[in-house]
Amino acid sequence: MPPSTQRRIFSLLLVLTLGGLGACNSSKNIQLSGAGSSFVYPIMTRWIANYHQLNPDIRINYQSIGSGGGIEQVKKGTVDFGASDAALSDEKLKGMPPVLQIPESAGPVCITYNIPGLTQPLRLSGEALAAIYLGKITNWQDPAVAQDNPGVTMPNQQIAVAHRADGSGTTAIFTTYLAAVSPDWAKQVGVGTAVNWPLGLGGKGSEGVTGQVRQSPGAIGYVELTYAQQNKLPVAQIKNKAGNYVEGTAAGTTAAIEAFSAQLAKDPRMPIVDPPATAANAYPISGLTFLIVPKDGDNPAKRAALKRFILYLISDGQTAAGTTGYAPLPEGVREYNQQSLGQMLAQGKPLP
Repeated sequence: MPPSTQRRIFSLLLVLTLGGLGACNSSKNIQLSGAGSSFVYPIMTRWIANYHQLNPDIRINYQSIGSGGGIEQVKKGTVDFGASDAALSDEKLKGMPPVLQIPESAGPVCITYNIPGLTQPLRLSGEALAAIYLGKITNWQDPAVAQDNPGVTMPNQQIAVAHRADGSGTTAIFTTYLAAVSPDWAKQVGVGTAVNWPLGLGGKGSEGVTGQVRQSPGAIGYVELTYAQQNKLPVAQIKNKAGNYVEGTAAGTTAAIEAFSAQLAKDPRMPIVDPPATAANAYPISGLTFLIVPKDGDNPAKRAALKRFILYLISDGQTAAGTTGYAPLPEGVREYNQQSLGQMLAQGKPLP
């Protein structure tokens, strides 16, 4: 069964189950809605299920529609919270209602591939990866790829590039990395949740990119770790500034976070891609994901319930994140989140 179908069935069952359990006490039932990042979808569904066991009167529905879609729904006021892998800059905040940006988890953007006959992990430098996505490297036997994979016989296979077709925070993390390691990428394409790709096939959501890679021999794409694992696709080892080839894992992301810990405690919107050479074990394509939460709202009961859910995510929920391929938030970022939650309002008044 395709991952997208599994996701729709799971979402339907989750809503029906929570609805059935909450119907016996509808006077207390509170419904919260969220939308956005597909990157965070695997852990978000786990959080929602775990939290419902603790709070059966609260129903939460989350739609995996991409970071751009989640931000737009927060802007329109059609959801209680959004999720994005790209923090809103000061300039973009000007076009939004007052919001809080709360880091909820962190994880690697993994490079997955479908290379027939390759029996060991693919290794790539940032420069080679950027050249592939620029269309300058078009075959797996290119000398630059061979340099990263000494002693490995690569197939004479054309490279099929897969990328996101929708507005995506995963794309923002990926393109931020490519711009950091490739002046050509920074000049020709740049950074964003959506960019003008030089080539390749687009897929909607991480599910779509995963499908493109699975179906296309010679393909390469970028997805969240869980999507690669669920589809039994390999992930590449990416060369970091220390010269080490590191696989995308929660541990590698934790090492990247630690390299920027002082800066993140002041402003967690700072990218954590391409950490310094002192971070020998850091995975270089990592990023924080954010809840985008309206600062104020009309319904005090819903706002209080939303605050409690967020408190769970940034405290006890971090244990679940650590067992699902995500990196737990560092202490400095958790303290930042606690201060941010103190700014949540309902009808202009502070929440308890």
